[in-house]
Amino acid sequence: MCKTRLTLVLSVLFSASMLSAQINKSLTPTPPMGWNSWNWFGKTGIDEKLIREVIDAMVSEGLADAGYNYVVVDGGWRADHLAPDGSLLPHPEKFPNGMKALADYAHSKGLKFGLHTVPGIFDCGNDPVGGYNREEVHIRQFVDWGLDFVKVDRCKMDTSVKAGHRGWTPDVLKVTYEKWSELLANSGRDIVFSISAYNFYPWYPGICNMARTTGDIPCKYYGGTFFDKNTRNGKLSVMRIADINNKSAAHAGNGYWNDPDMLSVGEQGLNVDGQETHFALWCVMTSPLMLGNDPRNMTAEEKAIITNKACIAVNQDPTEQGIRVIKEDSKEVWMKNLADGSKAVLLLNRGDESKYLSFNLSEIGVKGKVKVLDLFRKKNLQQFPAADGTIGCELRPHACLFMKISSK
Repeated sequence: MCKTRLTLVLSVLFSASMLSAQINKSLTPTPPMGWNSWNWFGKTGIDEKLIREVIDAMVSEGLADAGYNYVVVDGGWRADHLAPDGSLLPHPEKFPNGMKALADYAHSKGLKFGLHTVPGIFDCGNDPVGGYNREEVHIRQFVDWGLDFVKVDRCKMDTSVKAGHRGWTPDVLKVTYEKWSELLANSGRDIVFSISAYNFYPWYPGICNMARTTGDIPCKYYGGTFFDKNTRNGKLSVMRIADINNKSAAHAGNGYWNDPDMLSVGEQGLNVDGQETHFALWCVMTSPLMLGNDPRNMTAEEKAIITNKACIAVNQDPTEQGIRVIKEDSKEVWMKNLADGSKAVLLLNRGDESKYLSFNLSEIGVKGKVKVLDLFRKKNLQQFPAADGTIGCELRPHACLFMKISSK
């Protein structure tokens, strides 16, 4: 390690070691819900006009009423350099009126507003706009602009490192995020702190409100979403992301939520069956529900899925992060215990062929007489369970049966 790099590392470790990281967990008693610009529009497709139109659509299309109240502008809002004093500069052509004007507009519509930022030296596109050793300057700007949410995306510390942690060491990553946590907690404004560092770290729950546990989900901006089969162009499938997020379930709750990335709903590659299963998984995993679609142009099926009150109620029940309890070939059963004593149960077909799939109530610890509600179809399934306690049906590829099972 060169002398300059060592000096920087020691400086961060020394300054951050004096901080006692804390964050306001009361801001997120349940997983945050909202919209993020990246999945659909990426870095190049956003500007002030678009974000105002999205804010309008969030209200007019019923998304705000359904609980989606954060509008988060991801990468692409900044200029490609910092001001001489180290402060952030909104892109002069795309956001000529600055970010406070957009935050004010969101607030006038009853919504909350957030931005993407980076804690290292470079953003993910190699622009030197990071907050490394400028944290106080950038957070003061966010407070002055009226932000309610900040997504702090690891991105790059060193552009010469082409893969892996992009120049971050585990210690520097931890103390840098701890510094952000402390400064946000003492900023004088309630701001949800979202970490995006692409892996789960056991120190997340102590310092932030939500944190990414996986790599990026495939989406429209990356060429389309796919349901399973590991990776494509470095992006993870919906099911592979669920596999990874499931491993850190025990750490969720009490104002901290594991984030398996945004929802790739709408016309991004999944059919309606796949979109329902994707949404149901995020609900049963008690994940933040951050839409990655175009709220101005939704299909009827897409809108019905993401505004389903019964599914959202499962997601917003803060008892625990649901987990996978059965995996047999293409059959998976996920379950979440709910506050009223009932269970949310997701039976899904992970395979590429239609199959009859079933499970027995005894396998998920349910005894006695029960009633079964189909959460997507909003109807009681009086044919379930069978006399022996079995629940089963024919499921198309990637389709699911999402149920609430409660005692009679």
